[in-house]
Amino acid sequence: MSVEAEYLDMPVMIADLERESLAFYGHCANHDFRLQHCAPCDLLRYPPTTACPWCGNPEANWRSVEPKGTLYSYGEVHHAIQPSFRAHTPYLLLLVELDTQQGEPTEHEALRIMGNLADADGNLATPDVVRSVGIGSRLKMVFRDLAPGLAMPLWTLDEAADQPAHPWRYPQE
Repeated sequence: MSVEAEYLDMPVMIADLERESLAFYGHCANHDFRLQHCAPCDLLRYPPTTACPWCGNPEANWRSVEPKGTLYSYGEVHHAIQPSFRAHTPYLLLLVELDTQQGEPTEHEALRIMGNLADADGNLATPDVVRSVGIGSRLKMVFRDLAPGLAMPLWTLDEAADQPAHPWRYPQE
């Protein structure tokens, strides 16, 4: 059964044929961050797929994963193309490296999850918060409920974690 909702006045739809995505966002709707786990090679994977990208095995189960990590990279948007995002500029698109499974299957690979920077309630972060975040910032996941069976995973500063004194940021003009 497909799921439809809106996020910042934009339609979001996951078709019923996208079983792996429906399962992932269904767990998010329960505010439970889960990733697919491949039993033969014992690796977690993201994004959800029909087979393991490392060993090719199609069988997987869903495992709870601690939704915390370190900002690996980011893009800062100042000129939003999508009208719904214009009121929220500047906003960040984050690539967060999870604490789980770092350096596996090789030293250069890890579980990295994209998402927007938000406050603890799942609203896009204010410009002051955007300016305080940089590479090395410690983040945790929050969920924004969109519809029954669908929540958007977002990232917020992990106030309980030690933060770098000066996280690296792209130079500003």
